[in-house]
Amino acid sequence: MIEALKNFDQQITIWLNNQHTPFFDDVMFWISDKYIWVPFYAFLVLLMIFKLKKHSITALVAIAILITLSDQFSVHFFKEVFERFRPCRDGSPIHEMIHIVRGHCGGKYGFVSSHASNTFALAVFLVLIIGKYFKYFTPLILLWAAIVSYSRVYLGVHYLGDIIGGAILGSILGIFVAFVFHKSRQYINNNSKKITGFTSHE
Repeated sequence: MIEALKNFDQQITIWLNNQHTPFFDDVMFWISDKYIWVPFYAFLVLLMIFKLKKHSITALVAIAILITLSDQFSVHFFKEVFERFRPCRDGSPIHEMIHIVRGHCGGKYGFVSSHASNTFALAVFLVLIIGKYFKYFTPLILLWAAIVSYSRVYLGVHYLGDIIGGAILGSILGIFVAFVFHKSRQYINNNSKKITGFTSHE
């Protein structure tokens, strides 16, 4: 069963990776670059400030903790434990069949994808804290996470299984941190009401 899944993962990765053109080589390379998304992240911060007001600081702290957890978990609890070679590495059984864009391969191991884990962690967290305020926000932010994650398969640096595993890990962490955020927000609101009520009573 495990071997059948590995073989399927390899075959679907080869097929997806080989659907490439010079134009999309450039597009996917830039989509995969984390710095290209800085203006997008700034826009998300503005959305949080607009809707969450005083709680936006807490949300930003929560995101910093979330991405740190996601990044560290994906490396220390998965990559360094499972030690699965990236498809573009010499140790991979499909290394010769993979199209590598601009010669970039990344670290030695690929399961799970930190890109997928981090983007889905952020996307799911934002869906749960501000998704209800903006029409189409939820499908668009999840589509963004999916496209960034897919770019890693296109570039030949991850198996599709690495992406799915990373997306699951990131989503779980996003749900957990969003839950803690909502609880802390309720606690702050309740304490604020108590303080306000006490002051007005005097």
